[in-house]
Amino acid sequence: MRAVIQRVSKSSVKVNGEILGQTALGLLVLLGIEDLDNDEDVRWLARKITELRIFSDSEEKMNLNIAQVGGDLLVISQFTLHASTKKGTRPSFIKAARPEKAIPLYERFVKECENNLGKEVSTGKFGANMEVELINDGPVTIVIDTKNKA
Repeated sequence: MRAVIQRVSKSSVKVNGEILGQTALGLLVLLGIEDLDNDEDVRWLARKITELRIFSDSEEKMNLNIAQVGGDLLVISQFTLHASTKKGTRPSFIKAARPEKAIPLYERFVKECENNLGKEVSTGKFGANMEVELINDGPVTIVIDTKNKA
């Protein structure tokens, strides 16, 4: 699993002009699932993201996690995070998991984040053409890949 995590002051996702999910202060997570991902990756990444200390404390140091600031979480599926651009100019998505594997892992990831945070997590719509808006706070953007845990 690969995630692009952005600390936001607000974010939203629309499908066909309808807002499906939104946040105030919190995190926007773009989540890519590859064919080799499993439940261990789901648990590890959900814990890592929900415990990530990238919000400022009273001394303006990144020292607080999303729960400590009462932040919201928006998770958007994005298979293009597993694009291979080694050959030519047209990306290959061969490593990205097919929907029959990716959807259950995506749903488990969202549920795991909800369990960790003790509140609902906003989402887009898997496989849909989505319009994502955000105001990146900082800017703070972090990339995490479960294949690089060590």
